Amino acid sequence: MVEAKLGPARRRGLSNEVADTIRAAIFDGRYAPGSPLREVELAEALEVSRGPVREALQQLEREGLVRTGWHRGATVAELSTEDVAELDSLRGALECLAVRRVIEHADDAALTLIEQAADAMGGAATPHEMVRCDLEFHDAVYAAADHSRLAQAWEAIRSQVYLFLLTRVNVSTDGYLDLVRSEHRALAAAMRLGTVEDALERFAAHRKHAFDILNAG
Repeated sequence: MVEAKLGPARRRGLSNEVADTIRAAIFDGRYAPGSPLREVELAEALEVSRGPVREALQQLEREGLVRTGWHRGATVAELSTEDVAELDSLRGALECLAVRRVIEHADDAALTLIEQAADAMGGAATPHEMVRCDLEFHDAVYAAADHSRLAQAWEAIRSQVYLFLLTRVNVSTDGYLDLVRSEHRALAAAMRLGTVEDALERFAAHRKHAFDILNAG
């Protein structure tokens, strides 16, 4: 048996930290969709070399948060109509499985965590804070589904769903905070009651509302 030869390991901790910082800046609205992400400026602001910044931008591109173009460099991704439709349909497919599994398998403790995530929305004072709470609610749903590959699939599109919701609030915030709070309390209650079809209809209506606002914008 031939012994496999491995190259030297590379430390990626710094580039991951840089990616976390840039991702957070996108999520809290400091970098809106379409904003340029210049390596030199980011390296100076973060007091690192351009190498970790370049690796971080590549990581964020794989997540769907960043796009690079010839002569344009890196920018925060802007979702096209096709992007929105594909993301919405994939999210819907994953969410249907997650909701079914929650209702069929989740215990009281897991349902309580979902309800707590819905209640936490009461503390969101801005649309960007509410988007964060919205994603944390859905994180709790996928965790309660107790399906490792489903959780991995959700994690693969989570950043893009975050961008989807940020794009939605950039179109309109009229009544947004109150609507999202009430919708998610109703979603949590539907899963607690254990009626699959009712819960699926409520989740579908929740997704459709955001989808319709984006299309109208």
